[in-house]
Amino acid sequence: MQNKSVLSMGNAVLALRLVIGWTYFSAFWRRLILENKLDPEATGYIGEKFNHFLPNALFIKPLIQYLVENPEALLWNMWIFTIIEGVVGLCLMLGYKTRFMSIGVFFLAMGILLGSGWIGTTCLDEWQIGVLGLAGGFTLMQAGSGKISLDYLFNKNQFVEQENKWNSISYKKYTPHFIGFSFFILFVTLFTNQVFHGGVYGTLHNKSVKPKVEITNLKQLQNKVSFDVMRIEGADVYGSFLIQIDFYNDQNKIIESLDMKELSNLDQQQISNYYVAKVTPHKHSLVLPLGAKANLNFEIENRIHKVVLTDISGLQWEQTINL
Repeated sequence: MQNKSVLSMGNAVLALRLVIGWTYFSAFWRRLILENKLDPEATGYIGEKFNHFLPNALFIKPLIQYLVENPEALLWNMWIFTIIEGVVGLCLMLGYKTRFMSIGVFFLAMGILLGSGWIGTTCLDEWQIGVLGLAGGFTLMQAGSGKISLDYLFNKNQFVEQENKWNSISYKKYTPHFIGFSFFILFVTLFTNQVFHGGVYGTLHNKSVKPKVEITNLKQLQNKVSFDVMRIEGADVYGSFLIQIDFYNDQNKIIESLDMKELSNLDQQQISNYYVAKVTPHKHSLVLPLGAKANLNFEIENRIHKVVLTDISGLQWEQTINL
């Protein structure tokens, strides 16, 4: 009965193991087999998606900023991250070194949670993937692989014995730790749900619903006006579309205005991008992808007091000049 019990633990989580395995292996499959998303020059480059995480990442924001400011380091890390996801996912589906790979799942899920747990327009997508990865990885680490696995196939004679030993030690020595860690995962779930979305108490919020642009470092030297723009909120799948920039004097009157046609024809020398995701002129607007930051510069003859940006949705953002 004990042998059957040992095997049944792994068999009971077989569906979980297969689905979590595919979740991570599919990232590798999509980026390298179905399409090449690891080409920095190609549309859909995974480094740009990584850049989208930057504005509201939790705890690991400095690391993300360093990578998106250094494209070569970012590319290497995207390759490493993708290969790790592929290896972990494939090994889980095959049931090879299951407990070790489940630790990989835990840390991959933690990275996803802290980096992009705030992103998700409808169902808090990235947050759910992250917290369920934490819980799933921890569950697989305890349960093991069961009979439908390479672990069992390669080591039939000793598999049950090793599992019995693991269960005996974990029951006698580690049960309090397992219970405590389960509640730690619950704490991380509630904490991140509250920080990212206000999902535990107070007012719910979703930073992926509508765009928000941050304007900083506004200054004027003679007839040269410059400022930094960064889109810090909104959907990650498309940009904010600026259709107008107005410059005001200290009498609150517009002294210079750029419409959508002029913004769509901005000279590239007027835009200096900081990160991999780039602010660029488009057919009918100036496009700001999520996480993109750029310095914009213009020639304005008169003294300005503030600048106002208008999005195609009607949203506006303004900043007063630094004196």
